[in-house]
Amino acid sequence: MSRALVILVALSTARLASAQTSYDLLLKGGHVIDGRNGIDAVRDVAIKDGKIAALAAKIPPTEATKTVDAAGLYVTPGLVDIHVHGYHGEKGTAYAGGPLGVPIDAFALRSCVTTVADAGSSGWRNFDDFKARIIDKSKTRIVAFLNIVGHGMGGGKVEQNLEDMEVKPTADLALKHKGVIVGVKSAHFNGPEWTPYERAVEAGTIADIPVMVDFGSARVRTIKELFERVFRPGDIYTHAYAGGGRGELIDGKVNPAIFAAQKKGIIFDIGHGGGSFVWQTAVQAFKEGYYPDSLSSDLHVSSMNAGMKDMTNIMSKFLALGMPLKDVVVRSTWNPAKEIKLEQLGNLSVGAPADIAVLRLEKGKFGFLDQRGGRLGGTRRLGCELTLRDGAVVYDLNGLAAEAWEKTGPPAARAGSPSRK
Repeated sequence: MSRALVILVALSTARLASAQTSYDLLLKGGHVIDGRNGIDAVRDVAIKDGKIAALAAKIPPTEATKTVDAAGLYVTPGLVDIHVHGYHGEKGTAYAGGPLGVPIDAFALRSCVTTVADAGSSGWRNFDDFKARIIDKSKTRIVAFLNIVGHGMGGGKVEQNLEDMEVKPTADLALKHKGVIVGVKSAHFNGPEWTPYERAVEAGTIADIPVMVDFGSARVRTIKELFERVFRPGDIYTHAYAGGGRGELIDGKVNPAIFAAQKKGIIFDIGHGGGSFVWQTAVQAFKEGYYPDSLSSDLHVSSMNAGMKDMTNIMSKFLALGMPLKDVVVRSTWNPAKEIKLEQLGNLSVGAPADIAVLRLEKGKFGFLDQRGGRLGGTRRLGCELTLRDGAVVYDLNGLAAEAWEKTGPPAARAGSPSRK
């Protein structure tokens, strides 16, 4: 039998086997954590046509074209990071098309993150560039909070310009791109006025989306006033465990206004970043029962190589603080998906997009840093083994979804290809 015929028979056999199976891919024997569906147990997860097709205690491998052994690993929805800065480029300044944003595909997928929300890097004046150049071309699902500042996060005076904080064009663009623009952002404002937050909430109300606030550094405004006079239930206070002058702690204790805000339905998001996570705040928060609703990275060029690193490192920090693993996962998947009103994400329900994280929980002696360089020791650390986006493998640390090289064989000769001597 000629080599060409052997290859043809093999391809035909593979196609026949594929046609006879129910699923494209089966993740076998992993410990599934799915907050939406209340699952915290060993389960098999089957994928068909980019969607979750089945989730059960035992699914025969014969029903799938390909099976991945996930025994000893944790299988969760793809991580949802609602605070990143991915509007990078050479024309803009700071985070708005400039050097401080990062290429999301270079950092998210290798951290088991399948969905990110850019946190206000662009405003209505430059969102179209962000969308056309980056969002529409990304493997990672990118959605965005639109900055109330028309020019976005351009740094310096750009973000202090009250005249560029316009409600109508912000709301109009959010309505035009429903599901891609998922919120309105106000950040870094240092003046005494409440204008940025009031206008952000006004735009968010028109577009029926939440507002996220990075409260800046003005001492004349308090977070108590922000929560009571501006925020609606579902609005998001990011940098929840910061250690600066925003007022998370008063005389070493958690600000009582935070507990009242939680009862009101205000969301508290970590937004770790390079300067917004301090162990003193985090440890005291855990002592008093002040827990965040969602974990997020505030990924940018200054945070990725400092104490933040990536989402799995942040999740490991919360394990070190004493949060149960299932709660850490829920705050990195289902909770943030709900917060940005994309409830088709962050879960493994049948029919949901097959965005999946396969995580390894290591045991040993580890250390985790805050923005001040302070270290907290821990005995467990999460790492990303495998990332699936719409059912396709987009990151595979140890080749779990790959064949042994002996089975792959030499590449078929390409017709018309030049010989190599």
